[in-house]
Amino acid sequence: MSSAPAKPADLVTVNIDGKDIAVPKGTNVIEAAKLLGIEIPHYCYHPKLSVVGNCRMCLIEMGLPAVDPATKAPVMDAATGKQRINWMPRAQIGCATNAMPGLHIRTNSPMVKECREGVTEFLLINHPLDCPICDQAGECKLQEHSTAYGRGYSRFVENKNVKPKRTQLGPRVTLDDERCILCSRCIRFSKEVAKDDVLGFIDRGSYSTLTCYPGKKLENNYSLNTVDICPVGALTSTDFRFKMRVWFLKETPSIDTESSVGANTTVWSREGVLYRITPRQNDAVNDTWMTDSGRLLYKQVRAEDRLLVPAINGGTTAYEMALKAAADLLVGRTGPVRREDDAASTAHRAGAPYQPGIYIVGSGRSSVEEQFLTKKLAVALKAPVALVSRVGKGDGILLSADRNPNVRGALVTGLISAPPPVAGLAEPGQPGSATPATSIRLGGLASLAADIDAGKVKTVVALNEDLTAAGLTAAQLAKVSVIYLGTHKNATSAAAKVVLPTLTVFEKSGTFVNQQFRLQKFAKAVPGPEGLADDLVTLANLAAAAGAGALPSDLTGVWATLAAEVPALAGLTYAKLPATGTLLDSAAWAGLPFVEGETLHFKPNPR
Repeated sequence: MSSAPAKPADLVTVNIDGKDIAVPKGTNVIEAAKLLGIEIPHYCYHPKLSVVGNCRMCLIEMGLPAVDPATKAPVMDAATGKQRINWMPRAQIGCATNAMPGLHIRTNSPMVKECREGVTEFLLINHPLDCPICDQAGECKLQEHSTAYGRGYSRFVENKNVKPKRTQLGPRVTLDDERCILCSRCIRFSKEVAKDDVLGFIDRGSYSTLTCYPGKKLENNYSLNTVDICPVGALTSTDFRFKMRVWFLKETPSIDTESSVGANTTVWSREGVLYRITPRQNDAVNDTWMTDSGRLLYKQVRAEDRLLVPAINGGTTAYEMALKAAADLLVGRTGPVRREDDAASTAHRAGAPYQPGIYIVGSGRSSVEEQFLTKKLAVALKAPVALVSRVGKGDGILLSADRNPNVRGALVTGLISAPPPVAGLAEPGQPGSATPATSIRLGGLASLAADIDAGKVKTVVALNEDLTAAGLTAAQLAKVSVIYLGTHKNATSAAAKVVLPTLTVFEKSGTFVNQQFRLQKFAKAVPGPEGLADDLVTLANLAAAAGAGALPSDLTGVWATLAAEVPALAGLTYAKLPATGTLLDSAAWAGLPFVEGETLHFKPNPR
């Protein structure tokens, strides 16, 4: 695919506080000022929402070059020799002012300062001054702007109006209406982005109150975005409310793993404990939003069903013993190491398989690096690989029908192959399948089930996939030796001969490839449980035991090999990947139907 050259922007020059800057015509003045490092304080304005001009905090002085009304000729200033600027007699709101040729703006004049002090004083008339106990402290724009732009005292001595507190607008959002400044961000977001027009104001004047329409609740899957954009402590997350002060928390960039959209997120933690997940801006993927369901994924780290100890035949053991038991199963070794084993190892590396009947079930939830080492293991064992699809209903916003975050990564690394351009998908061992044979059939593991029933499979390596949920029965699992690498207990881990616990996405670093074929990285937020090895270490050790030779088991080393062996990743490194990711050339997989009813439409690679 080739991309057409971008059309040059129609630039205009505006002057802000005596500094000229060229910006695209129509740029909001607040955004233009940011480019110069100048803050125009605001509450109701949000770059992703419509402009309403509610709060009046962004008042500025505005002027335009003077021209003669009759001749339209420029009117020059005799003192400076420059065109005179006609300043408007009253302040204007910056959020509703767009860049136009010759526009002049003052953001710090005496009139502007006086206007800001007045607006701040009015906003605080009925606002409770309880910052020390407010859940928004540390993230409150009213707190910040009152300090920076307010008078520091109030001339009002009347009693404040009392409004409802701890109102449940929905299952995940709590409202303290006394703190609401009527900016309407939440109302506009619900209507314009979430397409759920459920919020509005009732009553008048200082008694105006935010509420839901009769018979409705704020319960869509994007409701917590209203908490993110609330500039004060009015809307709070019921889950995070009063759990931790934000200035104690560490921020780590991550990716939402609940679907192939790959929304960018920030994980908030302290001393190894996760407290919340919020969206991270990436205009090419998720703007500044994310789903509510993706925010709850951090709870899997300390879930009651978390696998914390390796096991052999149901009994707990040390990691090294479990790793050796898994390696022995893969090479068909049942006793101590013998001279014949070394000979078998040499023969296997020359191309002869150790033991027939090994099958690998990979995961679309594994990282690119893990899938690459899984491929190395599969090649060493000459074992077929299946990737379990995970399909749900997409919402057309930030939750796709493909509920795996990294199926595309498996294609890029070659763990699985694109199906032939005919109806249906190639099954392992059939014409059109790759080597190792691969399958991404939209159903379960029909081929594996048939091979187990036929006695063709003796050992199954399951990578963070519950085989029973993918279609296998308990009776079929009982016929094979299962090596399970995963994070949580399930029917497969219970039936497995060897269990090697792995790390969650919050406990390791790596990359995913989203539905745009955008390679995005995530970083380790908290340490993994004591005694558990990184997934890369486990996979590298298993692959080495299977005859793949020494493989890197750290992120830097794996990426050096990836860049050398995977054409789509040539020249890339994990450390230098942009925070917003990089688009890969997806022409080889254009139009591939990953899930029923969802065909991908790719943007050309601009590099």
